[in-house]
Amino acid sequence: MDSQLSGGFLKHTLYPPSNFIPSSITLSNGVNVSHNAIGVVEITPPMADKAIVISSGIHGDETAPIELVDDLVSSVLDEAYVPTSRLLFIIAHPDAIHAHTRFIEENLNRLFAGINPERNKECEMANELQAQVQSFFEKGSEEPWHFDLHSAIRASQHYMFGVVPASSKATDIRPLVNFLKASHMDAVMLSRTPSSTFSWFSAEKFGALAATFEMGRVARLYENNMEEFVPLRDALVALMCGKALPAPSAVKSFSSYKVTRTITKTDTAFNLAFSDDAANFTYFAEGAQLAEENGTVYSAIAGGEAVVFPNSKVAIGQRAALLVQPFEPDLSKPLYVNVERDPGPVALS
Repeated sequence: MDSQLSGGFLKHTLYPPSNFIPSSITLSNGVNVSHNAIGVVEITPPMADKAIVISSGIHGDETAPIELVDDLVSSVLDEAYVPTSRLLFIIAHPDAIHAHTRFIEENLNRLFAGINPERNKECEMANELQAQVQSFFEKGSEEPWHFDLHSAIRASQHYMFGVVPASSKATDIRPLVNFLKASHMDAVMLSRTPSSTFSWFSAEKFGALAATFEMGRVARLYENNMEEFVPLRDALVALMCGKALPAPSAVKSFSSYKVTRTITKTDTAFNLAFSDDAANFTYFAEGAQLAEENGTVYSAIAGGEAVVFPNSKVAIGQRAALLVQPFEPDLSKPLYVNVERDPGPVALS
């Protein structure tokens, strides 16, 4: 290789050769590096106890995750550390990155429910990425993990937080919660309904400890303050190398939420009852109107609800908002996040 990766993983992803051919090398420390596809690099150490996917670029304007993944791959190539996990690094959507836009034709992070008709480039990418992840996890029996890294398009009461997808698998997510705390994340949000996101795909199909990470705000490539994400990088390196995780932040609190409801847009008449630029986790007291569509009014339930990812402009049939309430899990017991159940110690049977 690695004339291919000598200029960096991100550079090669954004400016690939017209005749890309998969290739691999073995570093002097015994770690194998396989360049499987444009934007996909697989790392295989001599011994491994975990299989970890770290993906970025699912939305092209969310650039801090892209820079972080590029840095992690460079560190492996430079032999700055020796991983004890198999790793799959992904920078997903070079066209959208070049255009500094969320997507070109269709939201890529709604296309991971199975094979898509190849009606556009996002569908082709989703099919390829699902195949890459399936091949990666099925190569071994190590504990599967998947971190899908994103940045938020709006302000948030919690600057960095993780979203754990709901699945039908009996996966105890306490190790994932501990990782979020070690990464100095501000919060975790536990889902209730299935979705077609990339992290859900790994959780549902492979029982992976999976989450979507929201890393700050959208910014232009190389205009991010990457110092903000040093605790996350340190925790990722520790996990990949089989080291003890860093201690949780001594100055930041950690909040837990469970999803109470999903509001889905079913008509062009859908409207939110609050400002389009409302921050994630904005709280609404019981009875406050949240949205309206053709006479159907959505109001906050008993105890009030906070809104996450509100977006009235999504396509019909897609999620227009998640509603959440604070939740204190008992981490002395298993914690399962299953479809249509409150998160807790009893798994879906």
